Amino acid sequence: MPTVGLGWLARINARHPWSHNEYFHGWILRHLPARRQSAVDVGCGAGVLTGQLAGAFVQVTGIDADAGMAAAAAARLADDARVTIRRCRFEDFAATAGEGQADLITMVAVLHHLDLEGTLARIPALLAPGGRLLVVGLARVDSPSDLLIDLLSAAANPVMGLIRHPRPARPGGPVAGEPVMPVRDPAATLAQITAAARARLPGVTVRRRLFFRYTLRWDKPGSEVMPG
Repeated sequence: MPTVGLGWLARINARHPWSHNEYFHGWILRHLPARRQSAVDVGCGAGVLTGQLAGAFVQVTGIDADAGMAAAAAARLADDARVTIRRCRFEDFAATAGEGQADLITMVAVLHHLDLEGTLARIPALLAPGGRLLVVGLARVDSPSDLLIDLLSAAANPVMGLIRHPRPARPGGPVAGEPVMPVRDPAATLAQITAAARARLPGVTVRRRLFFRYTLRWDKPGSEVMPG
């Protein structure tokens, strides 16, 4: 894409910003499992999805390794008795959590921050029979089809921005005192992620999506789950 075109897209995106991660919260909420006692939101950030899950589950635990993010989530959801926020790494949480307790585990833009193989290997023990893993992730662009979808996403991005954030944003940086979301470029390609998931989670479904994301869904065998 020409440099002038990229500059125009950047200006439009800056005037009409929107959250790619929060856009996919709808996908997660449409694919909740049948049994809804306990949910774990891994890499909960400021707690937006965690709070949404609290409306559907008896108990929700949000975990985040970043102190600022965990504090923001705890402040946002301080009055919700259904929610517990923990500042910890996923590995530490998995080591202390009871086996087979979670009906749902969610990860939004967090799996590329973690050890791919080790994280996927821990999921089956944490989920209850019939439990569900829902991942919205980022993958490294590594093929012509990857590049094509990213180009389509770049073109559609300002349109979505105008729809979701019609009023132009005021110029300026982050609000003082507001935590900054940790950012990391993905190292694994979608092919690598899919291969690792299939090895650990038989029957997993992985799909590339617009807006620079992929989705992954896996149901642990056991109780009947809702189709999706």
